[in-house]
Amino acid sequence: MDSKRALRSTLVTMLSLAGVTGGNAAAAAADTEVDFRGSWRTSAEAPEVRRGTWTTKARPKTAHKRPEGRNKRIALGLVVQRAWSLREFRCLDSLWTRESNWNHRAYNRSSGAYGIPQALPGGKMRGAGHDWRYNPATQIRWGLTYIKDRYGRPCGAWGHFRSHNWY
Repeated sequence: MDSKRALRSTLVTMLSLAGVTGGNAAAAAADTEVDFRGSWRTSAEAPEVRRGTWTTKARPKTAHKRPEGRNKRIALGLVVQRAWSLREFRCLDSLWTRESNWNHRAYNRSSGAYGIPQALPGGKMRGAGHDWRYNPATQIRWGLTYIKDRYGRPCGAWGHFRSHNWY
């Protein structure tokens, strides 16, 4: 049966049910159905239909929050200035959280690495500013330049760190 005939058959059925039930075709349709061969059957013969409520454990998307801590806010501003995405900032956050936990006075006794980006030796950051020992903005600027020159973007540095445990 083609679609036009099926639609016409459905309309005729609904109109005839409306005439039989006094205009309440929806109530009649709930009690009576037509199978694909056109024969009538009552709802007592109809298969059981189970209904339930669908639920999910997925959480709704939340608004992006500004990062906690002064050093992360400085870095976010510099990442935005470079026109890198929020995804790049998340990679940078993961990287520098593992390296120094965003502590601008972090010092690794075994290697001599210093600061937020864990520059080795720490004196390399001197090129970004004379206040590299105590200014997180200078360290972050140097670290972002290092990442851009060596890996292109923070996610590239984070990928290297994950596979080699250093960047």
